[in-house]
Amino acid sequence: MTYKDQQQLGKTLWAIADNLRGAMNADDFRDYMLSFLFLRYLSYNYEESAKKELGADYPTLSENDNSTPLSVWYETNQSDVPEFEKQMRRKIHYVIEPQHLWSNISELARTQDNDLLVTLEAAFRYVENESFESAFQGLFSEINLNSEKLGKTNTDRNKKLCTIIQKIADGIADFSTDSDTLGDAYEYLIGQFAAGSGKKAGEFYTPQQISTIISEIVTLDSHDPTTGKKGKLNKVLDFTCGSGSLLLNVRKRIKDNGGSIGKLYGQEKNITTYNLARMNMLLHGMKDTEFEIFHGDTLENHWSLLNEMNPSKKIEFDAVVANPPFSLRWEPNDTLSEDFRFKSYGMAPKSAADFAFLLHGFHFLGKEGTMAIILPHGVLFRGGAEEQIRKKLLKDNHIDTVIGLPSNLFYSTGIPVCILVLKKCKKQDDVLFINASEHYQKGKRQNTLREGENGEPNDIQKIVETYQYRPTSIERYARRVSMEEIEKNGYNLNISRYVSTTKDEIRIDLGEVNNRMKSINEIIQTNTDKHNEFLRELGLPSI
Repeated sequence: MTYKDQQQLGKTLWAIADNLRGAMNADDFRDYMLSFLFLRYLSYNYEESAKKELGADYPTLSENDNSTPLSVWYETNQSDVPEFEKQMRRKIHYVIEPQHLWSNISELARTQDNDLLVTLEAAFRYVENESFESAFQGLFSEINLNSEKLGKTNTDRNKKLCTIIQKIADGIADFSTDSDTLGDAYEYLIGQFAAGSGKKAGEFYTPQQISTIISEIVTLDSHDPTTGKKGKLNKVLDFTCGSGSLLLNVRKRIKDNGGSIGKLYGQEKNITTYNLARMNMLLHGMKDTEFEIFHGDTLENHWSLLNEMNPSKKIEFDAVVANPPFSLRWEPNDTLSEDFRFKSYGMAPKSAADFAFLLHGFHFLGKEGTMAIILPHGVLFRGGAEEQIRKKLLKDNHIDTVIGLPSNLFYSTGIPVCILVLKKCKKQDDVLFINASEHYQKGKRQNTLREGENGEPNDIQKIVETYQYRPTSIERYARRVSMEEIEKNGYNLNISRYVSTTKDEIRIDLGEVNNRMKSINEIIQTNTDKHNEFLRELGLPSI
């Protein structure tokens, strides 16, 4: 399927969602819609794999037979089912029984069967607790199929679900479903629901354009970005992963370049978003062994994987990416002040946890890795505890690049934000500042970065290439700034101090202006005298 077809599938599904949700808010309907898509993906993948596994034994049904091929095979080969499911778990890591497959559920929807709600509920529980051998418990915990938002009675809810599922089935039927297609449609829908959710979307979604910039940066060689992308990233971490889009973007950049990814790691505090991330990984063709998403508080570091006290056993990541909540209020305590993540740098203030998030990720960054994190501009110049953290990071030569982005790029805030790039292997004794704040396409609700279409500039490419090739200076856009200059500025990293986007005022020679005005006045006087002479000849008063 082409990129255009993938986009069209996303738009088709969004039109269905927008039309069907009625009075239900975007957040609520999102969870239903995306869960149905997820079940559709798992079912299709399972049936295609079963077809290969069974070969000629896979049943062929007549056009009038509304059964599913697998249900027929299960009924006629009951003694072989355990061995078949064992093989399926080995090859694709999960099992779905025939009655729980999307093909069966969509047929119940088409025929307006009264058992659809009960069957769908059983399917969700089965996927959660048995499909992946309990690895995905609670995956649909936020989906309430008995909610009054779907209807006041069971009959009403069943009817509503029949309509939604039939529309989704019909919408998908017009498209081929090769690898990653539904994953891309899922990403598109997440973006559309995020736009409809306004500020709440900041909890789970990083706009694709910014995600692309970060992904391109962390996949370039850490020592010398000019040599291009790394061949492999063993471990990648996003400690506030939301729906997982940023992690998946890093994976895509590496794989599109012929490289490989070992394992993706994500952490998310919000239970609904945590479930979205797990679905998103699987929808993009990842096996459950290729990623690990943890539900818990990053700042309190509930994840045992990241709590190894022995430095020699500490897990480290080749790339760390993050879009944490901006200036989150938090409650640092005496215990946290001794935490291995913060002890060497100090504690972020209660009013803003920005540097706490940064130090968390930086602690787990590998010695040869790159970290890119989205933060509000305040981290660049605020004083107090934040100034001390910033100063130490600079003195230790860990801040590589500061990128200023245009305002109103995010659903969650209209303020301009920045990307900080950090490394433990940095060689240059300067900091690259990129001021991209004036390079964008203005929109009615949201600004966007231009992508080079129809002869327009490519704002994304310019940012990435400037980072990659690290020029000494680009007028009104970028500059490498020495540590001496930064020190003279009190370790203030306010981008406009180093790269101003204002145009230089034209120098005016006041002496020349004065001479020109005198000349103009003389000409005016000469012509006025001539005019008055004509007026006198005509017997008229002078002016």
